Amino acid sequence: MRGFVMVLMTLDHASAFFNQGRIANDTIIKHVVGSSFVVEQFFTRWITHLSAPTFVFLTGTAIALSIVQRREKGLDSKAIDRDLLIRGALIALLDIIVFSFLSGKLYLQVLYAIGVSMMLMALLYRLGRRVLLISALMLLIGGEAFTLLFWQPHEQVPLWLALTFAPWFSASFTVLYPAMPWLAIMMLGWVFGDWLTTRQQSSWPVARVLLTVGLLALICFLLVRGVNGYGNMLLYREDNSVIQWLHVSKYPPSISYISLELGLMMIILATLLWLQPKISIGQYGPILVFGQTALFFYLAHFAVLALLTLLLERAGLGQAFLAAALTLGLLYPICCAYRALKWRYPESILRFI
Repeated sequence: MRGFVMVLMTLDHASAFFNQGRIANDTIIKHVVGSSFVVEQFFTRWITHLSAPTFVFLTGTAIALSIVQRREKGLDSKAIDRDLLIRGALIALLDIIVFSFLSGKLYLQVLYAIGVSMMLMALLYRLGRRVLLISALMLLIGGEAFTLLFWQPHEQVPLWLALTFAPWFSASFTVLYPAMPWLAIMMLGWVFGDWLTTRQQSSWPVARVLLTVGLLALICFLLVRGVNGYGNMLLYREDNSVIQWLHVSKYPPSISYISLELGLMMIILATLLWLQPKISIGQYGPILVFGQTALFFYLAHFAVLALLTLLLERAGLGQAFLAAALTLGLLYPICCAYRALKWRYPESILRFI
C-alpha cells in the first residue's frame, strides 16, 4: 500500500516539474470561485491526494508495530523513544534545512509534518489506544473551528499558526503541511497498529474491519460534502458535478478530504489483504521495493526529476507521465541496492532513512 502511494506521489511531483497545465488549487487560498477545471488535469491531481494521508497513517501503524518488535528484542522504553525522537528530528530537519535551503526560504512540506508528529508520538503513545483515538477525532473534527478562530484566507498568518494548523504561501516562508491535522492522522494509524498487535484471534478479520471503517468514512465524506458547510475548510461545493464533489481542501486538510482519502485507503488496503493469499508477491516487486525504501525513495526521486529537466521540457500531461515512468524505472535498481544494504546493516544509521 505504501509503495502504491509512492508511485502516485511520483506522478504528482513529475507533473509539478513537467506539466504546464497542472492544477493544484485544492485550497481556498488558491482557488478562484467559479473557475472551471480541465477534467484530465483535475483527476490526475485528485488521484494523488491519496498519497500523504496514507503515508502518514501507515507511519503511525509502523510505529505501533515497531514498538512491539523492539520490546520483543529486549529494548527498553528509553531506547525505543530515543530512536523515535532521532528519526522524527532527522525527517523534520530535512524540510527545515535541506528543502528550505534549496527553496531559498522556509519551506515546510510533508517531511516536516511527519517528523514533528513522530517526535510527539514518542510521548503520546503512552496514553493508550482509547485516549489517542478520542484525541485524534477531536483534533480532526474541531480543527476547522480552531483554525478559523485565527485564520482568514489571504490574510497574514503568524508563524506559530502556520506551523500548527493553517497553511501559508508567501515569498518569505511557505508551510504546506501544518503539523496538527497530520499528527491526528498518525495517531489514528497508531491506534490501528496497536489494535493489530493486541486483537484476539476470535475478533473480526482485519480486512473486514478496514472495509467497515472505510465505508463509514466515505459516508462521513458524503454527509459533510452534501451539507456543504462545516468540515470543508471554506472550499465549498459549487454545484452537483462529480468534480465539485471531489474538489476538497488539502491545505489545510478538511474533514471531507481526510474522510474521503482515509476511507479510500482502507477499502484499497482491505482489497489488497483479500488478494494477498490469491496472488504471489515477489520480494523484488517494484511497488514492494518502493514501499520498503520510502524515505530514501522520497529524497532520491526529487534528484532524478531535477536531472530529467536537463532532458525534458515542460509540456503537457503526457510529459508528466513520461517523466514519472522514467523516474520509477531509474530508481528501482537503486532502491533494490539500498534496501539490501539497509538489511545487511540493520543497526546502522541507515535505519533512520
